[in-house]
Amino acid sequence: MRELTYFVAASIDGRIAGPDGDFSAFPVVGDHIDMLVADWPDTLPGAALSALGRTAPRDRFDTVLMGWQTYATGFPSGVYDPYPHLRQVVFTHDPERSVDGDSGTVEFTNEQPGDVIRRLKAGDGVGIWLCGGGDLASQLVDEIDALVVKVNPLVFGSGIPLFAGLPHEPRSWQLTRSTAYTSGVVVNEYRRG
Repeated sequence: MRELTYFVAASIDGRIAGPDGDFSAFPVVGDHIDMLVADWPDTLPGAALSALGRTAPRDRFDTVLMGWQTYATGFPSGVYDPYPHLRQVVFTHDPERSVDGDSGTVEFTNEQPGDVIRRLKAGDGVGIWLCGGGDLASQLVDEIDALVVKVNPLVFGSGIPLFAGLPHEPRSWQLTRSTAYTSGVVVNEYRRG
């Protein structure tokens, strides 16, 4: 069965973006970026892969899930097909929504996220990447098999939490690996406890 991995950048205080959804404070240079390119190339946007002269191997992930707000972060830069090398599923309250410049390769759905992920897990393919956001992550928390948090040396104070609106029921995770980089980023990898 395919697995769902929540692979995400966060601040020390557990925010995936600031109050206005801005995540530009996360460092985009440093040895942690070298690790992303080498070990997680399927998670790089199409534009980054092109700039690096690389293609995604699709050996870790072949599908990416996003909430509407995560998907829309590329609009100001004219990006409507952020991960053209992956099947892109965007959760929205309006599945008939279209966007200027939409390439048609992005699937929009208003289905319950749990129903969608269970169907995807039962299908063929490799891993499924939950890109964001925090609200979608909280709806899928019990379906997440692996959690990989790139903890950045920042404190936002407020903003979008890693899991937004999560019920107050604790969930256990087992730390399987923690790697510190000279950039100050620490990558913590967890499996469901």
